[in-house]
Amino acid sequence: MTPPKPPGTGSSAGKRTAPKKPAAARKPAAAPKKPAAAGKPSTPAERRRRGALVANPHRRVRFMLVAAMFVFTVFAAQLLRVQAFDAATVQEAAFDKRVVTDVQPALRGQILDRNGVVLASSVERKTIYADQKVLPTYSRKIDDTKSVVGVVGAAQQLAPLLGTTPDALVPQLMGNQYRIIAKDITPIAWRQIAALGIPGIYSEPTTSRVYPAGMSTAPLVGFVQKDGTAGGGVEVMTDGALKGTPGKVVYQRAQDGTAIPGTDEVDQPTVNGSDVRLTIDADLQWYAQNQIANMVTQSQALSGYVVVQEVKTGKLRAVASYPTYDPVDVGKTGADALANHAFQDVYEPGSTGKVMSMSAAIEEKVVQPTTQLIVPNRLPRSDTSFKDDVDHPTLNLTVAGALAMSSNIGTMLATEKVAPQTMYDYFRKFGVGSKSGVGWPGESAGLLAKPEDWSGSQRYTLLFGQGYSLNAIQAAGVYQTIANGGVRIPPSLVEGTTDADGKVTPAAPQQGVRVVSKDTATKVSQMLEEVVGPHGTGLKAKIDGYRVAGKTGTADRYDASAGGYSGFTASFIGYAPADDPQYVVAVTLQRPVQGHFGGQLGAPVFKDVMTYALQKAQIPPTNSAAPVIPLNSADAAWDPNDPAVLNGEKKRTR
Repeated sequence: MTPPKPPGTGSSAGKRTAPKKPAAARKPAAAPKKPAAAGKPSTPAERRRRGALVANPHRRVRFMLVAAMFVFTVFAAQLLRVQAFDAATVQEAAFDKRVVTDVQPALRGQILDRNGVVLASSVERKTIYADQKVLPTYSRKIDDTKSVVGVVGAAQQLAPLLGTTPDALVPQLMGNQYRIIAKDITPIAWRQIAALGIPGIYSEPTTSRVYPAGMSTAPLVGFVQKDGTAGGGVEVMTDGALKGTPGKVVYQRAQDGTAIPGTDEVDQPTVNGSDVRLTIDADLQWYAQNQIANMVTQSQALSGYVVVQEVKTGKLRAVASYPTYDPVDVGKTGADALANHAFQDVYEPGSTGKVMSMSAAIEEKVVQPTTQLIVPNRLPRSDTSFKDDVDHPTLNLTVAGALAMSSNIGTMLATEKVAPQTMYDYFRKFGVGSKSGVGWPGESAGLLAKPEDWSGSQRYTLLFGQGYSLNAIQAAGVYQTIANGGVRIPPSLVEGTTDADGKVTPAAPQQGVRVVSKDTATKVSQMLEEVVGPHGTGLKAKIDGYRVAGKTGTADRYDASAGGYSGFTASFIGYAPADDPQYVVAVTLQRPVQGHFGGQLGAPVFKDVMTYALQKAQIPPTNSAAPVIPLNSADAAWDPNDPAVLNGEKKRTR
């Protein structure tokens, strides 16, 4: 038997090979790598940690417990802070969110006439608003079945009460906010709306201004703007008394916006405005307004106004101005139409202003009513040749005759010897160049230059009413002064006020100022009666049964927009009864087209308004006859060589 060959022998003898490792020691073949699944641990450490958690549920529970305890600890700490450390602050913040402060508007005071007739008053109204977020859930019973009708159903019920249509109302009710859907709703209408029970429909108290006298008093009483503030007239002039003080009510509101019962308290009480009683007589105001409106329309004038003033007190009983406007709808009214032109227009008065220069000349004893004048057709003075409104032959007139016939040349001859400064002082004492004292908003003081600023011709034009300007209130005051025996009493418009508690505060009485003596006033008054006589220019102002004194005026009208004189100012101012004057009536028309003389346009309005005033006040007719003053040379011409005669034909030596 052949023995086994040792390892490595055989045919390969001589070659040596490395011994093989046991099968158990060999590494298996590496498998191809797969990408780690998303969200799964891809590293051995992550796999081991995940496996440990999955394999150990107790560790997982402990982990979740620790996390929960951490969250609860944070909540507990926050709760401790809110309820312990910051409790007051948090409560205050929550309270502030619930608390609402409502402003309670004060009721604006009434404006009354002298007899208590209401000219302006405030009435309760409601502003309606909607919570658009709530309305879509609105439901109501229809045929015993409650159905959601939403915005459309609410609009169908609300529209008739709000004076609109459902189609117009629906867009206002849709959205995600509070929105005002109606204003100026009466309390009766609001009660009907509230009775519908529509959620999200609320009201807010407000007031609305009403004017029972309407357009007849609008330029005087004024108006209130949409935001409740005064817009003009007496409303502005006495706003401090009328407007009162708004109040404040504080209450808490629930999440749905409704007030929490029992939480309201008054933070500031509402104080209603005071009533203002005027000196105006509503009936006389209405009549004067209609008369001036008719004449402005008839003459195609730009504007016109009537002032009625009580002689012995200075109180204004009517201040009518036309054009006028609707005080509850001023949106489309121009600014000029909203003005009261009797206070705010300034104009050159023309011949009505001759009363002042004549009064000054008589007071200074330069002339008397019977002083004789030789009045030529032309009168050269300074750099101007003056004339009357119509050409005429040389006239022999008295001073009274020159006034009755409204001669500019006669007036110049009668008054030119009064020194310029003295004449200026008289004009100022009559009230020219100063505001009336009524306190009217926007009133003009007029224009009266100082003597050193007068031009050569202005020195003379002032004597017959040109070259200075005033307003209708001032013009009426000139005649009140003469009618009151030479004592000027400033005009007044307010009798007094009555506050919310009923306390009456009368206006302070006006103090009179003597301008000329009673003797001068009497002489001028008698001259003014001749103006209304058969030979005067104011015959159309005559009132049967009463003595009337007055003066016509026709002045060139300065137009600022034209940059010069354009058209005329026609006026008549007078008083009656002349033997015991009660009222002054001043009538003015600006830029009339159909006629332009004061005696033609102003005198008829004066007659109608004065007649109404006398009859309303039950003033008895005059029992005495008017004195007769010679107006011209009835028998023979004046002696031109008589030094007492003021001869306009005589050449001046100075």
